Amino acid sequence: GINAEYGPPSHDSPLPPPSHTAANQWFERTLDDSANRRIVLAEAFLTADVLLNTVQNIIEGMVVYPRVIKKRILEELPFMATENVLMAMVKQGGDRQECHEKLRVMSQEAGRQVKEFGKSNDMIERIQADPYFAPIHSLLTDILNPSKFTGRAPQQVVKFVEQEVKPAIANYSEHFVAPPQLNV
Repeated sequence: GINAEYGPPSHDSPLPPPSHTAANQWFERTLDDSANRRIVLAEAFLTADVLLNTVQNIIEGMVVYPRVIKKRILEELPFMATENVLMAMVKQGGDRQECHEKLRVMSQEAGRQVKEFGKSNDMIERIQADPYFAPIHSLLTDILNPSKFTGRAPQQVVKFVEQEVKPAIANYSEHFVAPPQLNV
């Protein structure tokens, strides 16, 4: 049940939840939360340790298959690109509402083929077969370029690795079996 003084219970502890203590005391150290802190802080560190061990286990055994990644991106790309197809059509003089409706119907049918029948995503073939989209048929290759859907992610990753990761691990380099590599 709900304790009127402390709110919902955090597991079956008679102690107030840490959020209650923090909200009322603004992290001011008092005697009324000593037991709470002794328990919660230790549990937080144990939880962090378990999470880091889990992440380490996952990452150490991870194998990345670029061709599989590319295949999966290309399977979903037609759905991701519908907005870009819509914008290209409008730039070519197409009616936004009519184009949106055509893309919506095509997307639902292409999705149905994938989900219900296990077929490949045929959204692009549907667009190419529809005379309404003729004004952009020659632009489809450019519209569907996967690199147009990553935004600034590549630059942000490089910046993060250079400014955050490398300085953080620099003091531990003598412990590496092999020099760490990160290819972006």
